[in-house]
Amino acid sequence: QVQFVESGGGLVQPGGSLRLSCVASGFTFRLFGITWYRRTPGKERELVASISPGSRATDYKASVKGRFTMSRDDAKNAVYLQMNNLKPEDTGVYYCNAVALVGSSQYWGQGTQVTVSS
Repeated sequence: QVQFVESGGGLVQPGGSLRLSCVASGFTFRLFGITWYRRTPGKERELVASISPGSRATDYKASVKGRFTMSRDDAKNAVYLQMNNLKPEDTGVYYCNAVALVGSSQYWGQGTQVTVSS
């Protein structure tokens, strides 16, 4: 059973930082790229960051590049998103998922809420 469990969100002021965690299960984690998406009410999910298997190469949405850092720990089936210099437009529910895992769109977790407000 594929599962993603996100945590680490919260309320922060602009310029603050958060570290999100995602623990996955039900598939061979180390073989797959992993992504972070976020969703704001009234908008579709948008891809925020991704990390490849093996080489751990990362890619980021342009608006977060230089502020967010994604990492993975395959021994723990976990990925992380370090978010620095947060801006109000970063507000949303953050979800992790797997790249090219058949049926992965069926396994969205509950996400973790990030609110950036003064």
